[in-house]
Amino acid sequence: MDETFVNRPQITLAAALRLVEAAVAHGASSGIPVAVAVTDAAGHVVASARMDDAPLGALQLAADKAYTSALWQMPSGDLRESSQPGGDDWGLTSTAGGRMVVYAGGLPIFADGILAGALGVSGGTGTQDGACAKAALGAVLPAG
Repeated sequence: MDETFVNRPQITLAAALRLVEAAVAHGASSGIPVAVAVTDAAGHVVASARMDDAPLGALQLAADKAYTSALWQMPSGDLRESSQPGGDDWGLTSTAGGRMVVYAGGLPIFADGILAGALGVSGGTGTQDGACAKAALGAVLPAG
């Protein structure tokens, strides 16, 4: 194989739309109007939606949760403790133009152990957003 270029999995538009649909369905069934964003591995939005009555800022926050998860290859909420004053990642939230988010609701998407994209959900509490993101991933990508 040619070692000049990297060949990596990428989230497809079809999969991103299914993830958005699954997260919206979970939000609706939980009575929580949410916004959802799915990004590629670089954190660029592939698909997104904001439910009626979701907070107006929720869509940008969902995109930023996904962005954070993609760039750090970890759930956005996992950075919460270390980003507090005195923590190893203190100041993280001021990087990347302030797009780094340390609230739960952002999850990376892996294919065969390689980052393919990320999912972000916002509109409820961090715990609710995290549960919605996890449910959507489980519904669409059960093996992931």
